[in-house]
Amino acid sequence: MPDIKVTIDGRVVEVPKGTTILEAAKQVGLFIPTLCHLDLHDIKMVNQTASCRICVVEVEGSRRLMPACATPVAEGMNIKTNTVKVLNARKTVMELTLSDHPKDCLVCSQSGECELQDLAEMLGIREVRVSGKSQSTYKKDYSPSIIRDMDKCIMCRRCETMCNDVQTVGALSGINRGFDAVVATAFEADLVDTVCTHCGQCVAVCPVGALSEKDNVWTVVEALADPEKVVVVQTAPAVRVALGEEFGYEPGTIVTGKMAAALRRLGFDYVFDTDFAADLTIMEEGAELLDRLTRYLEGDTTVPLPMLTSCCPAWVNFIESQFPDLLDIPSSAKSPQQMFGSIAKSYYAEKLGVPREKMVVVSVMPCLAKKQEASREEFQVDGNPDVDLSISTRELAHLIKQANLNLQELEEEDFDHPLGMSTGAGVIFGTTGGVIEAATRTAYEWLTGSELEKLDFEQLRGMDGIRVATVPINDLKLNIGIAHGLGNARALLEEVQQGNPRNLHAIEIMACPGGCIGGGGQPYHHGDIEILHKRAAAIYQEDRNKEIRKSHENPAIKELYETYLGEPLGEKAHALLHTTYTSKQKV
Repeated sequence: MPDIKVTIDGRVVEVPKGTTILEAAKQVGLFIPTLCHLDLHDIKMVNQTASCRICVVEVEGSRRLMPACATPVAEGMNIKTNTVKVLNARKTVMELTLSDHPKDCLVCSQSGECELQDLAEMLGIREVRVSGKSQSTYKKDYSPSIIRDMDKCIMCRRCETMCNDVQTVGALSGINRGFDAVVATAFEADLVDTVCTHCGQCVAVCPVGALSEKDNVWTVVEALADPEKVVVVQTAPAVRVALGEEFGYEPGTIVTGKMAAALRRLGFDYVFDTDFAADLTIMEEGAELLDRLTRYLEGDTTVPLPMLTSCCPAWVNFIESQFPDLLDIPSSAKSPQQMFGSIAKSYYAEKLGVPREKMVVVSVMPCLAKKQEASREEFQVDGNPDVDLSISTRELAHLIKQANLNLQELEEEDFDHPLGMSTGAGVIFGTTGGVIEAATRTAYEWLTGSELEKLDFEQLRGMDGIRVATVPINDLKLNIGIAHGLGNARALLEEVQQGNPRNLHAIEIMACPGGCIGGGGQPYHHGDIEILHKRAAAIYQEDRNKEIRKSHENPAIKELYETYLGEPLGEKAHALLHTTYTSKQKV
């Protein structure tokens, strides 16, 4: 298809047919501001509603200004992005937007990350010459993971596109008109009463503070200040490759040792690694997969296959609410976060001689759904939760900054043992394909009885939304499916409902694009998907740096089974490390 030649601010550029003015301008290094537009190529999300009108430009021959984000170029088009007419229109639109927006920037959770704030600064807005109707009639919606403050909604509809088109959850939709227009839930129900999975991807793309995470930072500080409490912390694998971005490091910089040092300076009594629990998850999930495959190979046609990984709480919420007929096929293994909490408050509390209720388990997660997962009743003993508090990567960064710690100046330190000892298999849980690759490393050696020579299963890696690969193990060709993003998960689950035509034996699903590296609690990427690629590369580098790279070879895991749990899938292991799923039909 021949390229189209256009002129933008006097510069001639050739672009493919179908390219928008906004995309063409980027190719010649011209910045056109926008609030509603968001193009995340790798996860096939394009929010092209042209609702904010900040990106208007002049096109020669047109009597009206055109939205650059939604106007395709045409041969010979002459475009001007910086005329007085354009600049005045943008300033007027911004003033109208601000006239109906709360002026509480000093206490807004998005302050410093707010795209509306940034554009107002860029456009030189120093006063708002019009007054609008405040959207003060909307209630604030507090869930265990996400807060909705629709007074701040600017109707960019990014969250709606993410929730409906990418995640296919359908919890959010635009309602009403004029000043009353807002993105809301069905019947304006609270998020906890809807099909919301708490994945937090709506928060990740919201340009303002209309959607934010429930902040647990000060509750953590109160626990640290309580002399009666023993406070332990666990950190997820994806956190260590993203936390540095909040402190001036390049995306994908590994800050594991500095993070451990910072957590000690903050006052945590013990600093542990969720990677330990990821290795533990592989022991249980791998044993469960091995059991199902063995029975399948012996001719048992009732074996629930494919087995689905169960590490991602948002994905678990998704299947519980939207695919209740498939609840027999996920692994019953708890997520690493919950396994850690269960072991910390049983095995480790007993070693310390600390009563369960005196121990506070804090998790640092890239995921907002982990906050909701920690609050689930099945993960409590007599009302005491296995994980007391979950904070995001962003919240940990805020806590470190509040404590006046400079991450770059800290000397690297190691995690405490035994719950801080982990393998490379535990690390790769942080990116799409990592859980099933870690499980395959262990399942291969358990099934064959021989040592795996090549640990890197390249066929399981990548950023394609749906990937299918075959791993030969003895006479079995193990067919593996991988999906990241709930829209892709839906496509695979619908295949399973239709009889599993690809004959998949195991499927890994992660709710967030890219897996945990793209979680809703990670530092904002503002549409730069290259950041996810750098974080994924760092995860695999951390794996290669590990002395031990297979979960079943973790010495601390071996000791845990020998002295406390018994065998994988045994009675004690099942009681502490497994759960059940229930249908949860919601609006």
